[in-house]
Amino acid sequence: MFSVRRAFARKLSIGILLLAIPIFVVSLGILFTQSRHMIRLEAVGRANSVLNSTMQRISRNLLTIETATNAYSWLIERSLQPDSLLAYSRRVVQLNPHIDGCSISAEPDVFPQYGKHFSVYTVRETDTITTVIEEEYDYFSKIWYKTPRDLNKPCWVAYFDESDSLELTIDGMVASYGRPLYNADKRFVGIVSTDLSLLHLSKLMSVEKPYPNSYFMMIDDQGRYFVHPDSTRLFTQTIFSGADPRRQTDLIALGHEMTAGNQGRMNAVIDGVSCLVCYKPVPGTSWSLAIVCPDRDVLASYHRLTYIVIPLLIIGLFVIVKLCSRAVGQTIHPLNELLDKTQSIAAGNMEVYIPHTQREDVIGNLQNSFATMLQSLNFHMGIVRYSSYQTKLRNEELEHATKLVQEADRQKTAFIQNVTHQIRTPLNIIMGFAQILGKESEDQLIEEEVKSLTSTMTHNSRLLSRIVLMLFDSSDSGTTKEKIEAAKHESVPCNDVAREAVSYIKVYYPNLYIYFLSEVADDFCIETNRFFLMLSLRELLYNAAKYSDQQNISLRITHSRLSKGHAGGSVQFIVEDTGKGIAPEDRESIFKFFTKIDDLSQGLGLGLPLSKRHAQNLGGDLTLDTDYQQGCRFILEIPCQPINLG
Repeated sequence: MFSVRRAFARKLSIGILLLAIPIFVVSLGILFTQSRHMIRLEAVGRANSVLNSTMQRISRNLLTIETATNAYSWLIERSLQPDSLLAYSRRVVQLNPHIDGCSISAEPDVFPQYGKHFSVYTVRETDTITTVIEEEYDYFSKIWYKTPRDLNKPCWVAYFDESDSLELTIDGMVASYGRPLYNADKRFVGIVSTDLSLLHLSKLMSVEKPYPNSYFMMIDDQGRYFVHPDSTRLFTQTIFSGADPRRQTDLIALGHEMTAGNQGRMNAVIDGVSCLVCYKPVPGTSWSLAIVCPDRDVLASYHRLTYIVIPLLIIGLFVIVKLCSRAVGQTIHPLNELLDKTQSIAAGNMEVYIPHTQREDVIGNLQNSFATMLQSLNFHMGIVRYSSYQTKLRNEELEHATKLVQEADRQKTAFIQNVTHQIRTPLNIIMGFAQILGKESEDQLIEEEVKSLTSTMTHNSRLLSRIVLMLFDSSDSGTTKEKIEAAKHESVPCNDVAREAVSYIKVYYPNLYIYFLSEVADDFCIETNRFFLMLSLRELLYNAAKYSDQQNISLRITHSRLSKGHAGGSVQFIVEDTGKGIAPEDRESIFKFFTKIDDLSQGLGLGLPLSKRHAQNLGGDLTLDTDYQQGCRFILEIPCQPINLG
């Protein structure tokens, strides 16, 4: 009877599901398909509406600029005088708030008194309008001048102006309307160009958006971006940049449609996101404007509907099956659950929960027995897991401590070997030459040989002295800091310290030339510790001479009155050289104690770390300029309260 009832319950449940699921699936499929289609149609309408209204605002601004430029061009052609050009350029900007700048540029030698070049420029900066005669520069090759001159007709161009001769700029990205100028003899004499900041144009586009994450983009006839939310693409990338012809055919097709000046809509994957794109050409230009609406925004309501309907569908099916099978499967249902849980326990899953029941029959007693057994198993398994976890933690701590001890021992051995090698080499040289001087009489050695031997011994003794000084300096940072604080407020002339450091390096490298340039006067002093400032400068110059090509070593001193973190400003000592430099992967380790980039090179790995520590103890810092690519450039910055001894 148990087998019959269980088979009947299963068969009845399966039969109901086989009838209900196809009906639900077909109905929901039709519902979702129609809903998706209607939502997309609505999205196209919203996107086109916003696109058209935005296009009207843009066209209105462009038309205003064109009208103002055309209206003044005939006045400019009638009064081709420098003073008149200045007045007309200013008037165009002053009377037209939509115009950010206006330039009137003449052909070569139109005004001989000004030379080959003559160009006036007016720019609007916030509430200020500035009109000037530009300094001489080759504006004939600029796109805003060259394009209307070559086409011999008015036209719009967009470009990125990195700099100009007057240090006057709108924002670097400009849309310019240029119109050729002619004299009374119908001869081309120049260009009048009115500018609209693309930032201004972008603000016009951002007034209205159909969806939260939708955005506008504008490209020219070559597909080049000059309006896009990602500013890194502006004027440097096109819509075709990086597009895979096999996998991104939709994006390439969109680019061809826009550059061809067509109007329409497409579905395309842009930056890995499926989007609805509506586009149309900008009247009077070769540009195309598009609004991009991500599908996740367009179909947001569709997805919300899915999240509601699918759970309702599952709940409905579950209720139907539950109600139908409850009458015939009520007796065997607890056994089925108990069987599933015991099988899960047998498979090793101890996270199963078996509740106690109030039933007093055999099934109830069996369920309560299994529940009690599971609780006991979980209790003992918990004790075992806790013990295993504690053992694992202790093993990890021991492993970590062992690694630290091994690493410390390795560093100690390497440092002792390095110190022994660095001291033994100059010491052997000194002892060998001393033996030569002791064995040979003064009559047997000529004067030049004696000078050479003593010079070599002196050089190596200096190396030994330098190594010992660095070891002593690195041995106790606390004492060093106290010494710095004790003499931190002495008056130190910046130029004298620099010259003394240069002279010190020339003792080691007599034929080395170091270029010295200072932006401060010789009587300019700061309050700091002279000795430790001198140590840092010597080490930087010594490294520059040692590791560079020794051809272009320079020391510059600059003074910044406004320095981040220093209310009184700072003095920067910049040591620069040419050579192989420091690889990017080694830049983080050069300031670590006892660390050498090249294990075969001379040194203990203490120079730069000590210099940085001295600089920080003086209240400043020592940094490597990673933007410099010709070699190494170190910047030693010391805060100052400047003292003028004059």
